[in-house]
Amino acid sequence: MNTKEIESSNNQFENNFNIIVDEIINNLDKGYYENQKQKILNYFNNHNINLQEISDFLLNNQSDSNSIVLLGRFNYLGIGTEINNQKAFELFQKAANLKNASGICKLGYCYHDGIGTSIDKQKVFELYQKAADLGNTSGINNLGYCYQYGIGTNIDNQKAFELYQKAADLGNAIGICNLGYCYNDGIGTSIDKQKAFELYQNAADLGNISGINDLGYCYENGIGTSINKQKAFELYQKAADLEDINGINSLANCYKNGIGIDINKQKAFKLYQKAADLEDINGINSLANCYENGIGTSINRQKAFKLYQEVANLENADGINSLANCYKSGIGTKINNQKAFKLYQKAANLENANGINSLANCYKNGIGINIDKRKAFELYQKAADLENIFGINNLGYCYKNGIGTSTNEEKAFKLYQKTANLKNADGINSLANCYENGIGTNID
Repeated sequence: MNTKEIESSNNQFENNFNIIVDEIINNLDKGYYENQKQKILNYFNNHNINLQEISDFLLNNQSDSNSIVLLGRFNYLGIGTEINNQKAFELFQKAANLKNASGICKLGYCYHDGIGTSIDKQKVFELYQKAADLGNTSGINNLGYCYQYGIGTNIDNQKAFELYQKAADLGNAIGICNLGYCYNDGIGTSIDKQKAFELYQNAADLGNISGINDLGYCYENGIGTSINKQKAFELYQKAADLEDINGINSLANCYKNGIGIDINKQKAFKLYQKAADLEDINGINSLANCYENGIGTSINRQKAFKLYQEVANLENADGINSLANCYKSGIGTKINNQKAFKLYQKAANLENANGINSLANCYKNGIGINIDKRKAFELYQKAADLENIFGINNLGYCYKNGIGTSTNEEKAFKLYQKTANLKNADGINSLANCYENGIGTNID
């Protein structure tokens, strides 16, 4: 092979890799690669690309801004190298200085999560704005997120909706999902469950994992479509097969509760274990529940207590509430009502509905605090306003028996009726008692 042939071969090699780099960056920016590390590795495997060769190419092609961005992602995700957040930040900064929109967007992400730098919400907003102005669809979507949650700017749901719509119109899969959430919850627009379902379907068709999960949730609960538990199970299975944490947890719930598949507590336990091994808070909490109640494994309350403690230490409200239950009932530890009360209070302060209801129980029954029935009533009301089924039932009990409020049997009847319609056993029993004794209704 002569010199010209060698040069031609090298140029072809570089051109091929440049095309690969640009395609991966484009897919990442469009939200197609939600599970980024696995999707990138799958891309390499499907195209017979040697990881060492592409890593060397990126290192030797630092004049190209997309190559700089992808190398930054390699360092952030631990692809071909150890995870190095500081190096990732520096590379994103370098690409941003070259006006690379993807680099600017990732730099904003670093400031949002404190990756290789300190958290700076104002910089987050400014960088997402800059990326959006350059037409980067992830930047447009993330700017919408800033407006929705007040990150570096004032909350403006209408503006958030418009930006999600713009990102969606440009084919950004995450923007499509977020637009679905807007229609589902009425964020910056009117609630339209049918539209939400269609958008989740669109996102799922693009391979977006959140869209797949959300579509499964729609089929499970009949949101914008007919209930189809089998379809829900299949979608959760698909998301789980893509190593998605939410999909793994949802699939475990299916096996635990028989949603679209026969109940298999052992499979549920293994899936919760898998999610927990991936350091997912919900997975750890569910695994603790398995050990507490013997779901797919032997009862081990000490293990349950330690896992609840682990989740509570991460400031997770459900974990804090569960840890409080342990102290209240002596699950894996000694009974300590004062600790239970403080933890319920902490969970309630985090707006956890179960925590609010449990805190009300403490005030009602004098658990770790003096009895205060008025306070108990107010907390049950708050839990009920959050649609907590236990709070609704307990609020009915307060109205029936005049606890912290005046007796109002008609209100009690309506509240019991509401929980009974939700298939709650206590609500059904209380409603039956109302009909039997003519409480808030005629004897029947």
